[in-house]
Amino acid sequence: MDLALLRTFVTVHRAGSFTRAAALLGLSQPAVTSQIRTLERQLGRPLFLRQARGVTPTSIGDELAHKAAPHLDALVEIAETGLDDDSSLRTLHLAGPPEFTAERALPALTELTGEDGQGFALRASFGNAEETLEGLSAGHHDLAISTARPRGALLTATALCDEEHVLVAAPRWAEQIGAGQPDRKPEPALEQVPVVEVHESLPFVSRYWASVFDSRPAAPGTVVVPDLRAVLACAVAGAGLAVLPRYLCAAALERGDVVALHEPAVPPLRTYFLVVRTGTLAMPHIARAHEWLQRAAADWC
Repeated sequence: MDLALLRTFVTVHRAGSFTRAAALLGLSQPAVTSQIRTLERQLGRPLFLRQARGVTPTSIGDELAHKAAPHLDALVEIAETGLDDDSSLRTLHLAGPPEFTAERALPALTELTGEDGQGFALRASFGNAEETLEGLSAGHHDLAISTARPRGALLTATALCDEEHVLVAAPRWAEQIGAGQPDRKPEPALEQVPVVEVHESLPFVSRYWASVFDSRPAAPGTVVVPDLRAVLACAVAGAGLAVLPRYLCAAALERGDVVALHEPAVPPLRTYFLVVRTGTLAMPHIARAHEWLQRAAADWC
């Protein structure tokens, strides 16, 4: 079986589209279509179901991708690094949510960079769970940190750590609504406080309200900014309440810049996963980063 055909097939499988695969491979779309048809004729079975938007693999297509992709990745690894050049640094491409990646993962992984014979160069990109998993599947990243566990056999996920979510605001808001007073129900009082969030849909506040109060927040977002670090800065400045990971606001809580408006018996948690393409942990630099992050995460929880 022609390895070029398999490489095209795996790229289409990961990209979910002939058009996106063609761009990744530097080929025309008709060339990609022709190669997939050739492979299907050789196997005597269809590998993809053509749809209006992209393609969906058949069961045979999924099985072939699961078997072939790790070996093709390993061959690409050998081709990129060579067999004799041990002096060159490998490059690890990491993707994940901006705040967690910047505050947790990158400081841990920078200890592995350098020319010590085992180190690697590091490249990072930020995105939401859907973007990072799609980029990982398409081969743009080596390792992804995601708050969503991927489906299917092409990606392998390992639970990394849980983050606790805390409802915080500047001290003046706590004083105004009497937060922490045992004779007051927290939810009605909290409706008086403006909301600071990362998106108009209020993902963090809505998740907190559903988990803790079994309801939906009544107030809309007053300040919406797509970075939790900016959300924290706005909360410190008094813009309103926010739901933040404890690791991100722990220092501000300790200084008294913000206070917890409510302390539920069971705080909401969110799990982070380390995700790789199945089979790529055979590559030393990916395996080392994967193991190193797991060790570091033991101190994060």
